[in-house]
Amino acid sequence: MRPHLGTDGRLPPSLSMGTADVAFHMATGGRPLPVAFAFGFEGRAPTLDALRARVAERAHRVPTLRYRIARDRRRFRRVDRISADRHVHEAWLPEDTDGSATSRLMLSRPMGTDDRPPWDVWLVHGPTGRHTLVYRTDHAFQDGVGAAYTARALLGDHPEGGPAPRPPGRPTAHGLADALGEVAAAFRGPTAKPAFDGEATGRVDVCHTDTPLARLRAIARDHGGTVTDVYLAALAHAVRTWYLKGTGSAHPPLPVSIPMSVRAPGEEYAPGNRMVTARLLLPCDEESPRRALARVVARTGRLRESRRRDAMRLLLSAAPRTLGASVGTRLVHGAFVAGPVSSVNFGTALVHQGLTARRAAVFTSVASGIRCVTTLTSQHDTACLTVVHDEALATADELPDLWLGALLELERP
Repeated sequence: MRPHLGTDGRLPPSLSMGTADVAFHMATGGRPLPVAFAFGFEGRAPTLDALRARVAERAHRVPTLRYRIARDRRRFRRVDRISADRHVHEAWLPEDTDGSATSRLMLSRPMGTDDRPPWDVWLVHGPTGRHTLVYRTDHAFQDGVGAAYTARALLGDHPEGGPAPRPPGRPTAHGLADALGEVAAAFRGPTAKPAFDGEATGRVDVCHTDTPLARLRAIARDHGGTVTDVYLAALAHAVRTWYLKGTGSAHPPLPVSIPMSVRAPGEEYAPGNRMVTARLLLPCDEESPRRALARVVARTGRLRESRRRDAMRLLLSAAPRTLGASVGTRLVHGAFVAGPVSSVNFGTALVHQGLTARRAAVFTSVASGIRCVTTLTSQHDTACLTVVHDEALATADELPDLWLGALLELERP
């Protein structure tokens, strides 16, 4: 059993990387894969000194921030001294009206690979009256839900209000069968996904759009689904419209990878990825967004009822780490899925030095043959859709507006 960390204050000198951590390490060839949690504010920005003082005060209390990656040993090693000056930085992007330039900076700026813990904090000054605080780490070190806990503990005035932890459960026989079938399918031939196949440039672009969270909840309530179901169905219709516009033909059902947190109570501040994935077919072949939503609701319902999350967690924990990591890299490879499609609920809005963030967005870059990563980040009353795509997908910046268009169609009586 891996230690929970954070329940009794004791930090072991080293920890073994988990299966998902090694999978990210293998998928990137040992290079850092940035994960960024960005919080947009309106109002007077803190000074760099004040931000460094907050980080210096908090960092030693958060177990995650006290470890670095020993990549040659595939272990996390404790670091006893942290210098806030080396972890907290400042940038100016006065023309960044939508946050996309800040996001590109966070994904393109090299991350340190020395003996420091693999995280940093950025204060990015935007147009007059706006600024962004960013917590950034390496995906081999932390997943999006873990980053949510850490960002709140490091930057927030109040520690409460984060994502709910996920106590482990017992999977059903159907869940185990589906998980085994998913693993077997990952070792078959590539899956057709014409909108996202082809060569990649390795350079990425980022785009965001915001919508009221109450809007997604209302659509979900009217159609018997969840906010995540609405997000996925609208994304399926957006991809359909985008591909039809560019080619004149319909797109087949799109295989995507759905990350699911297995971060249990007591593991909120532990380093490492506590997550598994499930493969889902988005109904991009469906002309009607309502019928697309009905199909998504049925498929995600099976995921929940069969407890696929627990089934995959059990399979990966039972396999030898290297074997499990090899399977994990196949499950999220660009030959098998179009890309990860994540949903992270940050909870109550981040408050930093008395100022409340107006929106939050978590995002990561592409790797392992993937050309597009999408995330829906919810904070208080706002949901932010983020699309990170390889520049080879030259018109993928149309997807957020098409996603909003699909929501409009789902709202019509």
